[in-house]
Amino acid sequence: MNTEIQLREQICLLAKSMFDRGLTGGSTGNISARTEDGGLLVSPTGTSFGRLDPDTLSRFDADGVQISGKAPTKEMPLHEAFYQTRSTAGAVVHLHSCHSVALSMMPDIDADNFLPPLTPYGIMKLGKVKLLPFFLPGDPAMGEAVRGLAGKRSAVMLANHGPVVAGKDVEAACNAIEELEDTARLAMVTRGLGPRFLTDDQVSALVTKFNIEWDQ
Repeated sequence: MNTEIQLREQICLLAKSMFDRGLTGGSTGNISARTEDGGLLVSPTGTSFGRLDPDTLSRFDADGVQISGKAPTKEMPLHEAFYQTRSTAGAVVHLHSCHSVALSMMPDIDADNFLPPLTPYGIMKLGKVKLLPFFLPGDPAMGEAVRGLAGKRSAVMLANHGPVVAGKDVEAACNAIEELEDTARLAMVTRGLGPRFLTDDQVSALVTKFNIEWDQ
């Protein structure tokens, strides 16, 4: 496992990469990661992914008590819900990425399986993505909605807001949320054009071969 100094730097590096490529803008988005002692490092409230400072990340101990850094993101209930319900979660990322938000506004989206089966990689990295209803930013009810999934989903889409993804570590979580946005972008640019989806048999083969959480 990375040292805490390395983890702090990795969080800021990956966040800046996503910001620089337009995956979240302004002071939107938040990110957290487990430390080796069971605590958390969390991006502070009101900060930009493009300018996170490793030294001022919010630091929590294993009991959930903040011990250093600036005040954390107001979306802490979202992050805590994933850590409390998914034992494999080592990091959580939330973005306001454009195409996934646009797709969440479409009237015919399957709330239980938000992303259409356009490529293997959205399925492999995310499993089924649950579309949750709209909540006011910072509303603790978002965390309750995630807890209601009982750890069965690694990713959710907050309607009219943005995606939230948990991964085994911060790099995996960032890779997965980028795949979510890429798949949503494909869905939007091919919308109304009759794209060929993966068949049910092809999806089943992927789920079996890569041991993907799916039928739940």
